[in-house]
Amino acid sequence: MGRLEGKSVIITGAGSGIGRAASLLFTREGARLIAVDRTEGVQETVDQVRKAGGTAEAVMADAGSEKDVIAYIDKTLSTYGKLDAIWANAGISGGLVPLFEQTVAQWQEILRINLIGPFLAIRHGAPIMQRQGKGSIVCTASVAGLRANAAGSPYSASKAGVISLVQTAANALTGSGVRVNAVCPGLIETGMTQPLFDAARARGAESRIGQLNPTERAGQPEEIAAAALFLASDEASYVNGQALAVDGGLSSTLPFKTQRR
Repeated sequence: MGRLEGKSVIITGAGSGIGRAASLLFTREGARLIAVDRTEGVQETVDQVRKAGGTAEAVMADAGSEKDVIAYIDKTLSTYGKLDAIWANAGISGGLVPLFEQTVAQWQEILRINLIGPFLAIRHGAPIMQRQGKGSIVCTASVAGLRANAAGSPYSASKAGVISLVQTAANALTGSGVRVNAVCPGLIETGMTQPLFDAARARGAESRIGQLNPTERAGQPEEIAAAALFLASDEASYVNGQALAVDGGLSSTLPFKTQRR
């Protein structure tokens, strides 16, 4: 029996990176998946899942659109008959535009996808789980929502908002059997961060990637997927309203530099 055996699960942002890694891991653990992304990469993810023997359906949708959120939840119910877990993972970075060069439009789009998207997943997914008496919602936040200087201002603000959202939502759902938690990735090699990794390798500085955390390396999408798998599963039945940092220890301390001999 897999850790998600027989569970009906939605993962947004499933077209690449962490979302794709999670789609493969969750279905290996028995989940029946609705993979959601606004890019055609979501079909490639589903093809990989099916090739590996898993069960999945692809839905192209915008995670920050209420109409699309309602549609992907309806698709889950019509396909699998229930909804056990959602990982609201979709997000955009917005780049590293200096604070005083950022526009309201940039902030609105980042907040729409990164923060309103998880709110909509909770808003429309949790009532179904309440009627079932049980469910888990996982949202992707970031260490950028815990500490400054990990990303640009709008991205960081959106992820701090996600952390607050899971705390307030968990309490709003008191006694319902529905848990809401966040996973906070550190520096992970994905399409979003690829330019940073490519630039470091071009400078011959690959060994310095992730040097500020005590594990002294960057993370991989599969490591974030494993943490979210735990939160989505019944193994985390007493974990609620939490923001789990998966960052090699980066957020455990203030930055410092050691002297090597």
